[in-house]
Amino acid sequence: MGSSDFAYTGCDNLEAMTKAVNYNTFLVDTVDKHLTFPDIPADMRVLDFGAGSGTYADMLSERGISPECLEPDEELQHILRSKGYKVVDYDEAQPSETEQYSLIYTFNVLEHIKNDQAASEQLATLLRPGGKLVVYVPALEILYSTMDAKVGHYRRYRRTQLNRILRNAGLEIVESRYCDPIGFFATLAYKVLGSADGTLDPRSVELYDRAIFPLSKALQILTGKFFGKNVIVVATKP
Repeated sequence: MGSSDFAYTGCDNLEAMTKAVNYNTFLVDTVDKHLTFPDIPADMRVLDFGAGSGTYADMLSERGISPECLEPDEELQHILRSKGYKVVDYDEAQPSETEQYSLIYTFNVLEHIKNDQAASEQLATLLRPGGKLVVYVPALEILYSTMDAKVGHYRRYRRTQLNRILRNAGLEIVESRYCDPIGFFATLAYKVLGSADGTLDPRSVELYDRAIFPLSKALQILTGKFFGKNVIVVATKP
């Protein structure tokens, strides 16, 4: 998988999502949870795959975890380096066992990659045995809208579909569920009534994040196997 396989054209939407404090904290909490297990080695290495401008790397750094970052966009690479992050490139090289990662997380990235199976297999090679991969992607093709088209999404995922891709990459599923059930209905409404050019309104993002997302997160325990705006899967390398 090379950088040319990754497409992102929605930097304004990326900026809007920085307003979603509760949403972003939920994702970072998910990573943090898998960094507290007793089997995590002392020489732990963490990779942010598709790091963007470093939104999640910054939040983890505030918790004392400094991830390495893989980001194909040259302008975003410059931003990451200016913040002090190591920007890695595995288009050509394969890591040795000592260079593999204890945990890799990738949030809203896999849907931008045309060959998601090959990308998942590459991620598996970057993991140490016993290492964990946390994948979070948009869910359910019925929700595909102008927003997805604007930011270069090839697809949205069913939970079982993502499970299968990661198993085919040689990983074992630890956790798999849909997230943000109220967001499912909000996204469906956006598909029908939202912006024709796929732009997100930062004020609407912030309002949903503050007023509705906490309730939606609480409902996930009931709806996680059935539907939601996103899918999260945690897998481990045997």
